[in-house]
Amino acid sequence: MAAGPYVEPSPPTVLADRLGAALPGTVLSVTVFRNEVTVEVPKDRILEIARFLHDDPECACDMLVDVTGLHHLEGEHEHEVIYQLYSLEKGHRLRLVARLLPKETVASVTPVWKGANWMEREVFDLVGIRFAGHPDLRRIIMPEDYADHPLRKDFDVEGGPASIDVDGRPASLGFRDMDHI
Repeated sequence: MAAGPYVEPSPPTVLADRLGAALPGTVLSVTVFRNEVTVEVPKDRILEIARFLHDDPECACDMLVDVTGLHHLEGEHEHEVIYQLYSLEKGHRLRLVARLLPKETVASVTPVWKGANWMEREVFDLVGIRFAGHPDLRRIIMPEDYADHPLRKDFDVEGGPASIDVDGRPASLGFRDMDHI
């Protein structure tokens, strides 16, 4: 089977420039490191931005490669949601970052990329970020009754969550509890 034609990648900031021109106020900052472009965007406009990057023929970001989340103990924001986008047709990549304050949510991008469903569930499950409008936001890896989010910086890796279930036992197993299995 023959490989498809080589697609010359666009200059690094072409998507960020196009996004900023089409949707003013959506590009808060642009960082280029080793030819990878990261655009910080307002969390309350993520769905609008996703639709534009997907539907615009010059952007054509038809593939959501990954969604991940970060938790910060200190700083101006508590969480970051990171979206890795790719255009199969154009061959360009873009990373979006939306920053959230404590207790804030971000809109689900499942209306744009159906594959975001499980990715957002994983971010919710492991980091604790909530996606507004998600069709089925529930745990995907940890047990449903698990009281914590193990990829948060404040997760107690020595003993797991401190919450207690109705019978007075730990709500879920922590590392110290593994020898009882």
